[in-house]
Amino acid sequence: MPDIALVLLAGAVAGTMNAIGGGGTFVALPALVAAGRPPPVALAPGAVASAWVYRRELAPVGETSVSALTAISVTGGALGAVLLLVLPSASFGAAVPWLLAFATLVLAFGRRVSRALSTATGRSAETRMSSRAVLVAQFLLAVYGGYFGGAIGIMLLAVWSIGLGLDTAASNPMRIAQVSAVNLSATALFLVASDALRTPLVVATMLAGGVAGGIAGAHLARRLPARLLRGTILTIAVTMTVLYFLRGTKAG
Repeated sequence: MPDIALVLLAGAVAGTMNAIGGGGTFVALPALVAAGRPPPVALAPGAVASAWVYRRELAPVGETSVSALTAISVTGGALGAVLLLVLPSASFGAAVPWLLAFATLVLAFGRRVSRALSTATGRSAETRMSSRAVLVAQFLLAVYGGYFGGAIGIMLLAVWSIGLGLDTAASNPMRIAQVSAVNLSATALFLVASDALRTPLVVATMLAGGVAGGIAGAHLARRLPARLLRGTILTIAVTMTVLYFLRGTKAG
């Protein structure tokens, strides 16, 4: 049985990181692997707690309503979880570092690219990506999130940045809400199909830490200046890209 205090601390730190910019899985993973528990099972409630803090700051993504986007996230997350239960995730893992590297570049330069595209096409960024295109992209990323999960929030921000010209800091509340929707639906299926509840103390401890960290992190993120929040998210994206490449190298 892993040290419960360490599990609690890992959950709190992971919840805080996920609320600010993502990357909490890399903190929680060692403790949860030692306990034999998959990270989404214990970390999803922390994301939901963060989303609750941001509930009054949620806004449509382009012309797509919050409710429509959330419904797609729930559906895609559940489908991704089903795929994970019947297919191995190792084969897809090799592509994740490259997807994340591309998303990080988009986060760094997406707004400039978006402005250039608006100038070239003569269309504003807000109308360049239709509601249908937003929903299709959301569904694909939600399936990815339910199946593999790593850095889905960063990828969401990248799509919204280059497709709609949305500001990274301003989009953070919606990122948290949609990631929590994906994780929650995937977690529900994992709990039904797996033996995650065989170690209830570990799961409950990580859950408590994740919820506390998620609430604290969301409140902290709300108080950060937009420029500092954008820089923090980009720093986390770069760090996660490097970590995923290193993990892939060790696995190979």
